[in-house]
Amino acid sequence: MSIWRTEVTPDVLERLSRGTFAERIGIRVTEIGPDYLRATMPVTPEVHQPYGVLHGGVSVALAETVGSVAANLCVDRERLECFGQEINANHLRSISSGVVTATARPYHIGSRSHVWGIEIRDERGRLVCVSRLTMAVVQRRESAG
Repeated sequence: MSIWRTEVTPDVLERLSRGTFAERIGIRVTEIGPDYLRATMPVTPEVHQPYGVLHGGVSVALAETVGSVAANLCVDRERLECFGQEINANHLRSISSGVVTATARPYHIGSRSHVWGIEIRDERGRLVCVSRLTMAVVQRRESAG
């Protein structure tokens, strides 16, 4: 059984990401399963920290992007929207090149909050980072202006 309230394809999500930070660092949603959302990101010098490995903050940005997109696909977007409230991450392995894959799965989908687990793995399937993201679910406001 699917957890999604909004049916969407990776191509639609890619179009929505145009001009955003996610596009700038190369995050691409590649798969939407019945209870998970998956995205990839290239590990290039642009996302390295000064010592030549993937910056931990970029791993957190990848985790929050994937979890945030997933959370927003689980609510009625006409009435509700989700915003990151808290995130933590454990960086388990350094990586300096290749592609990482982030998979977000829910621990809890409630009416006021969601909790998502995100695993980031290298091309060999080894864990690079694990993250937990709490999302606030709020009433959608009318746009100003």
